[in-house]
Amino acid sequence: MNIPKDLYYTESHEWVRVEDGVAYVGITDYAQDSLGEIVFIELPEENDQLTQFSEFAAIESVKAASDLNAPLSGVVLAINEELEDNPELLNEDPYENWIIKIEIEDDTEINKLLNAEEYANVCE
Repeated sequence: MNIPKDLYYTESHEWVRVEDGVAYVGITDYAQDSLGEIVFIELPEENDQLTQFSEFAAIESVKAASDLNAPLSGVVLAINEELEDNPELLNEDPYENWIIKIEIEDDTEINKLLNAEEYANVCE
């Protein structure tokens, strides 16, 4: 299982990469592996306001459907539109294929996220 050390994680298996006040959000390798073949993703709209740990999207695989939770509060700056037609990209490389970009509202919320080691413990 791939858990990059430079990212933050949620217990619900989302990852976050922070760059210049922007959070790139995706699902972890563990999540995509558990879901199996991903066939659909319902994305939020740009400019949607998200609250930390609230639902922001839904993802479906041949095995299950699951909600995705926002790791941080803020406004959706962009969605990865490529995933609408090719949701399987999340299976191919979950860390390269981000789902949304969020303008971070409160960077102290990062302290509520897990580091790679803590996330690895959640996955065991």
